Amino acid sequence: MRFEPRRTKTVSPRNRRLRVTGGALCAAALAATLVTGCGQDSGDETAAETSEAAKVLPNQTTSPSGSVSGSPSGTAQLTEDQTERKELLSTVKVTYDKAAATAVGEVSGGKLTDLDLEGLDDEDDDDATGSPSPTGSPTGSPTGGTSPSPEATSSPSGTGSPSPSGSAGSPKWVAEVVEKDGTAHNVTIDAVSGDVIDFAPDADQSDADKQELAAQIAKATQTPQQAAKVALARQKGWVTSMALDENDSQVLVWKVDVVSKGWNKTTFDVDAVKGTITDEQIDED
Repeated sequence: MRFEPRRTKTVSPRNRRLRVTGGALCAAALAATLVTGCGQDSGDETAAETSEAAKVLPNQTTSPSGSVSGSPSGTAQLTEDQTERKELLSTVKVTYDKAAATAVGEVSGGKLTDLDLEGLDDEDDDDATGSPSPTGSPTGSPTGGTSPSPEATSSPSGTGSPSPSGSAGSPKWVAEVVEKDGTAHNVTIDAVSGDVIDFAPDADQSDADKQELAAQIAKATQTPQQAAKVALARQKGWVTSMALDENDSQVLVWKVDVVSKGWNKTTFDVDAVKGTITDEQIDED
């Protein structure tokens, strides 16, 4: 699961259409003058018609450039995936950085290697997302910082005592935290309350898995938070996933998913050593 830009402006033809319409009206007025011989009355009628045309034409040539590309005007124009992202993020109060800090706090000396917002673009996790309100607006800063909500600004306790009564149906952050020797632990955090609702070692790890993870965390000089800031500098939005992995060129990278205000998801590959973006993929579905 991976919680996954350019527009040209067109010149409004308003002035040209006004000139054409005005010209047509003047021609009509001239014809009326020749037929009726009432120059003064025809001029008054033409002025009135021109005034009415000036009122109507602007409404017919409204330019779309006034709309903000990242601001969805209605759910009717959103795709299924975009609607899903909007609905899920509207319920999240714990931002990625707070979830990361909580997860790392559960493992002494551990380092975060994976963090995902459960339920995003993943049909298998539908039961975990509950039924969020589609009319809510996402909480938290679009830049991935702390949320202005009082609930989100309070720091989760991270005491190592998972809460057995996590909010039913709440979105969840699922994290992997690795010890220096490569031993991985899975930490699940309620994305609304910030409570730890599950914490357990990864029982499926092999010795080879541990060795690989130990080598990766030793090599990565960029923290996941630093990688997220690099991604957010390129695309403002909400960080929904971070994972330490090798790309197709065997370069160790942080894969960071950012959902924009337009509800599109972009996945950035950030070099885990140099801190530079090596690749980005936009999912506009």
